[in-house]
Amino acid sequence: MMLGYFYLDSTLLLLIPGIVLAMWAQTRVRGVFHEYSGIFSNNGWTAEMMARRILDENGLQDVQVTGARGVLSDHYDPRRQVLRLSESVYGSSSLAALGVAAHEVGHALQHRHGYAPMALRSAIVPVASIGSYLAWPLLIFGMLMANQQLILWGVCAFGFAVLFQLVTLPVELNASRRALTLLEGGGYLTEMELPGARKVLSAAALTYLAALLMGVLQLLRLLLLTGMLGGRRRR
Repeated sequence: MMLGYFYLDSTLLLLIPGIVLAMWAQTRVRGVFHEYSGIFSNNGWTAEMMARRILDENGLQDVQVTGARGVLSDHYDPRRQVLRLSESVYGSSSLAALGVAAHEVGHALQHRHGYAPMALRSAIVPVASIGSYLAWPLLIFGMLMANQQLILWGVCAFGFAVLFQLVTLPVELNASRRALTLLEGGGYLTEMELPGARKVLSAAALTYLAALLMGVLQLLRLLLLTGMLGGRRRR
């Protein structure tokens, strides 16, 4: 049965490690962020003030620092050259806020210095976005119509989305390493405070690792179900 691709199947067991890691990562990042949001740095710099200063010191006066709605919605937009900090980060001097802001500044510096993985990620964003949007419709229609070509396109589209996650991981890890260097080298956090920011950034990195693992496992499952990785395709 065509809908067997999406119905209960033993290959669903493949997804369990990804689901468990994703749930734990989300719980971990929220717990750690909450913990260190209540511990404030001695120097009194807010996340916005610190980000602005580091950007200016690195010749990035054209990069704006603005607020963003939502929780943990912080991000750097390379197209508009805007660094957006969430409401709980923007005006806060907590260890969590400074860690998150420094991470986003790290992305701005990656953009400025032409960091190769970031350039690659930016280049594949359009394809990955289209792939993520079209993958499941192509797979569903392909299976309902018993059209192997559509199924192949769907799997390939999903593969581009997984490729984006694969490229994203080193970009995020590098931004966190840059963040810790900036926080320590600029004197924004003391030696005693730095471990707190490191825990926040490490917890955030887990979410990207979990997303990659889930994507890889889902892709493997699709390859098995469609017969593209050995076995026989269901009819």
